[in-house]
Parts: sequence; structure tokens; C-alpha cells
Amino acid sequence: MTTKSLNLTYWITTSTFCLMMAASGVLYLTSIGFKERFAHLGFPSYFRVELALFKLAGVAVLLLPFPRFLKEWAFAGFFIVLLSAFIAHLASGDGPKKAMAPVSMTVLLAVSYMVFSMMGRK
Repeated sequence: MTTKSLNLTYWITTSTFCLMMAASGVLYLTSIGFKERFAHLGFPSYFRVELALFKLAGVAVLLLPFPRFLKEWAFAGFFIVLLSAFIAHLASGDGPKKAMAPVSMTVLLAVSYMVFSMMGRK
């Protein structure tokens, strides 16, 4: 891949992923319905606020010019969040359909991270 196509792929995948994470972070803070959803998954209400703030911080780190090591921590943090969401949905009895949303986001995150890694080598 050329540098231009790597850059384009990175920004498309990363901005799409960040849009989804920012939207969920904002909804966690503003939507009353998410309190019940978090309770259904077995999480306390304060965790919803904490997770929202960390998602928004991670989005900022991925989109703004932060050092590479911070971006790698953001990628790792998002991976842990998505893996935990997958497990929480399965454990709460939501079934595979709801558990697949975090999996699809993980695929997008993985593509973004792979391209990010390739860009660092060029």
C-alpha cells in the first residue's frame, strides 16, 4: 500500500470508529435509558459515567496529535472495553445478536490499529 492509501484508510476507519465511540459516550451521559441498560448488564450507574468519560478521552487521543505511545494505549483501552462489552452481553443473557455489535466495532478498531502500525514503519 502507498503512504497515501494507508493514510486514507487510517482516517476513514479511525474516524468512523471514533464517531461511534463518541456517540455512545455522549449517550451514556445524556440518555436516561442507558441507566437501565447498564443495570441489566450488572454494572453500577457510576460506571456508565466513568466509561463515557474514558471513551471521549480515547477518541480525543486517537483523533488529535498525541504521542504514539498514548495512541497505542487508547487502542488497547478500546479493545478491552469492546471485549468486556461482548462478555457482558453474553453473560447477561442478551444473546449473540447484541453481543455482535462490540465484535463489529472490534474489527473496525483492528483495521485502524493495523494501518496505524504500518504507517509507523514507513
